[in-house]
Amino acid sequence: MHGVVETGGDPVGIIPKGSQYCTCRAHWFPLSIHPAMDSLLVPLANASGASLDQIKLIACLLVSYPLGSLFIRIPSSQPALKHAFNLAIAFFYFIPVLNLRGAFLQLLGDVLATYFIAANVRGPNMPWIVFGVLMGHLTINHIIRALFAMGYETFDITGPQMVLVMKLTTFAWNVWDGRRPQEDLDKWQIRMRVVKYPSILEFLGYAFYFPGVLVGPYLEYAAYMSLIDETLFQISEPPSGVERRRAIPDGRKRVAYRKLAFGLFYLGLFAGLGPSFNYGVTLSDWFQAKSLTYRILYLQICGPLERAKYYALWTLTEGSSILTGLGFTGYSPSGQSLWEGAANVNVSLIENAPNFKVLLDSWNMKTNIWLRECVYKRVTPKGKKPGFKSSMITFATSAFWHGIALGYYLTFLFGGFMQTAGRLCRSSLRPLLLPVSPTPSMQQSSTAANGVPEKKMRPTEPPRTTLKQAYDIAGTVVTVSLTNYATLPFMLSTWSSSIASWTSLGWYGHWMLAVCFLFFYGGGRAWLKGVQARRVQRATGVAVPLTRSNSSADVQSAHVVPPFDSAISEVQKSLK
Repeated sequence: MHGVVETGGDPVGIIPKGSQYCTCRAHWFPLSIHPAMDSLLVPLANASGASLDQIKLIACLLVSYPLGSLFIRIPSSQPALKHAFNLAIAFFYFIPVLNLRGAFLQLLGDVLATYFIAANVRGPNMPWIVFGVLMGHLTINHIIRALFAMGYETFDITGPQMVLVMKLTTFAWNVWDGRRPQEDLDKWQIRMRVVKYPSILEFLGYAFYFPGVLVGPYLEYAAYMSLIDETLFQISEPPSGVERRRAIPDGRKRVAYRKLAFGLFYLGLFAGLGPSFNYGVTLSDWFQAKSLTYRILYLQICGPLERAKYYALWTLTEGSSILTGLGFTGYSPSGQSLWEGAANVNVSLIENAPNFKVLLDSWNMKTNIWLRECVYKRVTPKGKKPGFKSSMITFATSAFWHGIALGYYLTFLFGGFMQTAGRLCRSSLRPLLLPVSPTPSMQQSSTAANGVPEKKMRPTEPPRTTLKQAYDIAGTVVTVSLTNYATLPFMLSTWSSSIASWTSLGWYGHWMLAVCFLFFYGGGRAWLKGVQARRVQRATGVAVPLTRSNSSADVQSAHVVPPFDSAISEVQKSLK
């Protein structure tokens, strides 16, 4: 929102002494366009200890709930009114409430530029031109934010712009897919392609869809239009015997206000306990004086509370999106409506993730889809599988999209090591804890040999043995503790703070990964494969050849950084 610079704090020497000016993206302009609006929220900010920016943001997210109920009451026969409603509410958030005039104009410029480029550039480079323009603009704003050292208590253009970049680049690819032969597209591309180019009002309504305009989630244009014309509610019918009384399925408010309750709960956790349990504590003198065991255990409390603010924001926006009708995914067997399509986070899976893959799949889920569909797949040549190059480009995109702080890159890089370690455990250690017959790996190989798609013959989940349960518990403890360690640099941002924090924790995360890699790459992987082969042979009487598992990056997952096996394989191929 805004950063206040007082006397002596002017970073560029152009702010009038004693003035309060907004540091929003190189646009200096007086604050308090609507003093009455600020006067309503300043006492609340003072009482809570939160910044005015944070209070304003939460206020907008809460106001979106009654506005969502109004939006869905606009009949589908009046689509223009729905588009105009979105645009008007977004304008209200950015101008009178958040005082982000310059930011709104910049976002509007990105929207209009995308609309013009996608309509007039007919060649295959069109999506990349849009991508370059938007990412270039976002990177410039990230640099400006870093130059003025704006912390997380300051809400500025980069938050909404990150969401808009996902929306607009996805739209550009959807338009290009609409111009390509359908046989060249996969299922997601067919479902999301744009065949009829939108009017400017339709596009503005999509770009400024108000529940997600500030912090997400983003949505595809096809999903937005199905919400406008209410065809979204026709994707599924309730089970036989369950009556559907109206076009909009029942149960929407029940789910939405449950999300509101959870969002406020996470917000309360962060506001109440966050000041005492946060990553910044690791740099304090009293923390350094404690034993290493105490410091590591203390960090495990700080991690979930640091993440609570993201849980709060994304859960609140999910609820307001559901009130507008977004997120309907069908019915349960009992006939209860399901609203899972607007989710951006699965808190229970994150905090109890048995492995790093589950955690990644449950965190910032919409961004994962964007990286997979608009980067990972798109940089892979037709007819080839994604590999080292695709993963590296995806990593770079994710990093620059988040910002330029070195702490982000430390987190992403460490996350790549975590991903590789988890893959080694799943492929080499986990099979030893499962029943030999039937095994998923044996069924997968046989289905591949028979030419039957694996997903049609997916085996049932084998019974959980005591060893498997212990493995899952250990996996959860290791995954969560490593995640709390890995995300320290992301939150602390700077190189010096990140290194100092890791040092105060004895570099325990690095030691854990080092031991893992020494074991697996020092012969442990081959030994475990041999043990598994002998188990299978004893149980089935069939000798299993020891072949190197295919560790190439799967097209369904946009990895943070390429796993070592894939990278080494790609380098070896290039040297032949």
